[in-house]
Amino acid sequence: MGDRRPEDGAVIGGVGLSRLGRRLGRSDLDLTTESCRRAVADAGLTLADIDGLVGWPGEYPAAPGFCGPATGRVQDALGLELVWHAAVQDGPSQLAAVMSAVFAVSSGYARHVLVYRTTSESTGQRGGGRNTTSPADVVGVVGLQEWLRPFGSVTAVHWLGQVAQRYFHLYGATREQVGGLAVSSRRHAGRNPDAVYRTPITIQDYLDARMISDPLCLFDCDVPADGSVAIVVSAADTAADLRSPVRIAALGSALSTRPFWDQWSHPLDFPSADAARQMWTRTDLRPSDVDVAQLYDGFSILTLIWLEALGFCGRGEAAQFVAGSSRIDLDGELPLNTGGGQMSGGRVHGYSLLYEAAVQLQGRAGERQVAGAEVAVVGAGGGPLGGCFLLTA
Repeated sequence: MGDRRPEDGAVIGGVGLSRLGRRLGRSDLDLTTESCRRAVADAGLTLADIDGLVGWPGEYPAAPGFCGPATGRVQDALGLELVWHAAVQDGPSQLAAVMSAVFAVSSGYARHVLVYRTTSESTGQRGGGRNTTSPADVVGVVGLQEWLRPFGSVTAVHWLGQVAQRYFHLYGATREQVGGLAVSSRRHAGRNPDAVYRTPITIQDYLDARMISDPLCLFDCDVPADGSVAIVVSAADTAADLRSPVRIAALGSALSTRPFWDQWSHPLDFPSADAARQMWTRTDLRPSDVDVAQLYDGFSILTLIWLEALGFCGRGEAAQFVAGSSRIDLDGELPLNTGGGQMSGGRVHGYSLLYEAAVQLQGRAGERQVAGAEVAVVGAGGGPLGGCFLLTA
C-alpha cells in the first residue's frame, strides 16, 4: 500500500452538530458557529488550534438557504488565524471538502482544518413551496434542463423517479421491499434526539403516503432542514492530543463514468460505483468487515445504489436486502443510517452521515449505538456525484 497515503496522514479529530430542525429561523452563521465550536470542543482543541477552514459549497447563486456562509464570514466570526481556507463547490461528492482537508493536513500544509456544511433550506423554502429547490429557477433553463424542464421534470425527485422506475422494472423490486428502508430510518431516528422526524411509521403508512414522483413517495425523500455539521480534520501525528480520534482507512473519489444524468451507458451506472471500487483498492478491509454504514439517502433509490456499489449485495438485490428492515437494524447484518439518515434525520447533504459514522466509532451514540462498532463506511452523493470514506475506531 505504500507509506505515503494521504489517509495515513489524517484523522477525524472531532465532530459537531448544531440544532437541526424545520424552519428554525436562525441565521446560517449562527448555526455554523454552533456546530464549529462543538466540533472543536469534541476534538479537545481550542479555536486557536484551528489553522484551516473549508466549507461546502461556498456562496453562489442558488436556491434560498442552500449555500451557507462563506469561509471569510466564518473565519471572522470565530476569530480564526488561518494558513489555508477554501470553498469546494465541485468534486466527487459533497464530502469533497472533507477530502480536501485530508489532503491539506496529510501534506503538512495545515494541522487542524475545520470543515462545515450549513443549510437553512427549510426556512428558505417558506412561502415559496418546493419549486424553490429547482436549479432552473436560479440559473435558467440551460444544459440538461433543456431536455427536462419543458416536460415538467424540474427537480431531482423527478429525475430519480425515472431511475427508480427503471430499477423496479429490471429487477422486480417492489414498493413494499423498498419501504423497509423508510421504516428502519424512522425507527433509528426515534432513538436520535437530534433527528427532525422521530415518530415511528409502519409499512402501511409508507404505502399510503402521498406519491411525489412515481414510485417515490413522500417517505422516499429526504427532509429539508436547517442545521450545520462541522468536522475537524487533524494531522495524524496529533492523535495523542485529541479526545477521541477516528482513523481514515480509505477514500474513494474515482470517476470514469460520464457524470451526466442523460449520458450514462446504463441508467443505473452511477459514479458511486467508481468511487466504491477505488476505495476498496486502498485497504485490506472488505465489505464483510463493516460494522455500520451511512449511505446517502437523498432519495431511497440512491441508498439502494450505494449498497450495491459498495458490494454489500449484488446488482438488483438491494431492495430485497432492505425489505422488512431486519438486516439493516441496529442488531442486523448491516446497521444502516443509524441516526435516521436524511429521510428522517434531516438533509445536510451527507455531512450528518459522516457525523453519525464518527459518533458510532467514538461509542457515544446513546440508544442507537451499534455494539462493538469499529469499522464504518460513508457513501455520499447521488446522480452525478459519488465519494466515500472508510473509517475505523
